[in-house]
Amino acid sequence: MGKKKLFVLLPDGVSLRNFAYTSFYKEGKAKGYDVVFWNNTAFDLESLGFTQINIRNQKLHRLTDILKAARTRIELALYIEREGDSIYQGYIFPLSYRNIKARVKSVLIRWYVYRYGSEKGLNRLRDRMKRQEREGTYYEYCTRILKEHQPDVVFCTSQRSVQTIAPILAAQDLDIPTAAFIFSWDNVPKATTLLETDYYFAWSELMKHELLHYNKYITEKQIVITGTPQFTPHYEQDRIKDRATFCKEIGVDTSVKFLCFSGDDYTTSPKDELYLRDVAQGARESTSRGIPCTIIFRRCPVDFSDRYDAVLSEYVDVVVEVKPKWKKIGDAWNTILPTAEDVNLQVNLLAHAEGVINLGSSMVFDAIAHEKPCAYMNYNYLNDAIAYESGVYVYDFVHFRSMPSKEAVIWLDHPDSIADALKVMLEGAPKTIKAAQDWFGIINKQPATDASQRIWSGIKKICL
Repeated sequence: MGKKKLFVLLPDGVSLRNFAYTSFYKEGKAKGYDVVFWNNTAFDLESLGFTQINIRNQKLHRLTDILKAARTRIELALYIEREGDSIYQGYIFPLSYRNIKARVKSVLIRWYVYRYGSEKGLNRLRDRMKRQEREGTYYEYCTRILKEHQPDVVFCTSQRSVQTIAPILAAQDLDIPTAAFIFSWDNVPKATTLLETDYYFAWSELMKHELLHYNKYITEKQIVITGTPQFTPHYEQDRIKDRATFCKEIGVDTSVKFLCFSGDDYTTSPKDELYLRDVAQGARESTSRGIPCTIIFRRCPVDFSDRYDAVLSEYVDVVVEVKPKWKKIGDAWNTILPTAEDVNLQVNLLAHAEGVINLGSSMVFDAIAHEKPCAYMNYNYLNDAIAYESGVYVYDFVHFRSMPSKEAVIWLDHPDSIADALKVMLEGAPKTIKAAQDWFGIINKQPATDASQRIWSGIKKICL
């Protein structure tokens, strides 16, 4: 029997982190697979020694984006009705009316929501999206590529991209098995399971339950539980530099403990610079108490704004910025791509930091891979830099309901309590670490180090 050929459909740059910059490719090659990246990003994977087929200049059907937006809104409305839970409303972004093009798009989305806004209507909309994509030149192109290269499986690294619909449909119409990896821990309740494949690779039993609960067309036999490879680099000791070398690289005193403040994007945290200011003030207060503390600030990689500049200038004594090592390859926002060097940077930041601070991200699990605590910002700024209120709405979202104990993170409920919280983090926070490990075990199959191996085991069964 010859080598089995796997097409890894790569729709976006962030998926590079999971499947190009981890051991996934090497493990597949070691198992005798012919691994080909079907690459829809601007990144040249051949520069890393990978085999690739680029997808260039292919266009979706003109209505696909509109129908996708309508589908998402319909699904979330149905979740509200089924669950009797208004939290799903928080996943619906407001429509834009900023110009004529945006107004036309929004009117069409509202029309399709009205037309297909029921369980039966949703099924008709799903069928319409697939029918339209089959009519386009992108589908024809994908069919031609697949006939030429004849892969045994097409494995898509994300279930949420419209760019993957035509390639997957083309594969299915040629009787090539297809699979999709669920991109992120919060994706399924947000109605982002756009891609309809033969198999779904899930992070955990929890995610399997979510796939079955929210998507009535998915059956249990289609789901393979693997965990995610995104955390595996944290366990690879050869990536970790000695502390003196790393501290010299980022410009901090080796003798001073530091915490990582991980910035959020503007949509998630529009006043993130004020959180950094408060944490910096807490670090300054901690230092004045005789507990020296430096804050390493790593901004969201696609945030090129100047919103943090004033804080970085004012708190230069306690804050050091370490910029993400992402690369801008083109003009569009989605051509800002992670690099392999950035994976190593993140690993070393968390290996040598005493913990991480941010607003509600999965960085809690990156930190716990190093047995380090995470603190979540838990108050909200309103319309200025002074007035704030307790609580942050994001913690009401469904994926945070998986937290088995509130002790899984340290809650920063008030600016005045941050210095005390930093002290707890610097001392190790063993209760928080234990609870976070329990949480990690719920959202990601353990041991986390075996995720790629489990993915390859699932692919092997599909190939049989």
